[in-house]
Amino acid sequence: MDGDGEELTAQETALYDRQIRVWGADAQRSLTLIDDRLVTEEALSVNFLIPPDENVYSGKTIAQLCCDSLKDFNPMVRVFVEKGDLSIFDVDFFGKFDVVVVSCSSRSAKKLANEKCRKASRRVAFYTVECRDSCGEIFVDLQDYKYSKDALSVPWSALHRRMSKLYFAMRVIEKFEEAEGRSAGDLSDADLSSVLKLKKELCAAQSLNESHVPDTLLERLVADTTEFPPVSAVIGGILGQEVIKAISGKGDPIKNFFYFDASDGKGVIEDISESNTGK
Repeated sequence: MDGDGEELTAQETALYDRQIRVWGADAQRSLTLIDDRLVTEEALSVNFLIPPDENVYSGKTIAQLCCDSLKDFNPMVRVFVEKGDLSIFDVDFFGKFDVVVVSCSSRSAKKLANEKCRKASRRVAFYTVECRDSCGEIFVDLQDYKYSKDALSVPWSALHRRMSKLYFAMRVIEKFEEAEGRSAGDLSDADLSSVLKLKKELCAAQSLNESHVPDTLLERLVADTTEFPPVSAVIGGILGQEVIKAISGKGDPIKNFFYFDASDGKGVIEDISESNTGK
């Protein structure tokens, strides 16, 4: 996020006064989107940035359409679209940004992006976010704590007994998608028996009681992988606050996972690192 661009007028300064005081005048002038997926009816139902006119969205990628809408929201922010899969971009590319947020991507893609941000010549705040059915997850790496590869390698049996069940369930789903070569969210009811079998195998390998990964929770995540807009709003709001903290340097950040489940309305922060394990 660089500071090039036109100077703010007095009217614009007044309009964006709160954002400027929190972020600084230059911090909110540049946004880059990467998402080569074509728009589908499912995406249209959960993303209000996509115009509901087929003549407008037909043949265009999600990033292109979101770019057009975001430019209308705030003309002072320069919005760009980069084409290509996330994996093709190198360390220097990631090093251009203050913040990188990865969503709707495989476990391996997230880990690779996180590693590249870690290798950049400057600090890059890194986040992953997922919304599945009525559940959501945020991972935060400000380079002060464990990054995703290390955090996910902590043995399940070493985590505290009251650990969010969503943490384990999301790992089972990710491992299944990775093993099957699926894209994030590419699941159906037909996969449930295989997912439950994998859960048993993982719990046995990790010496974890299967009750920590309820079948009913996995059934919810497999049966409906569509994002639930009210949950996306909650997760997006929390993520937005965390990004502001990272850029402004104000407030204590999440360390290092956040979970939300609309079934009970609770949000939980989990510190998953070798220094914070125990039963």
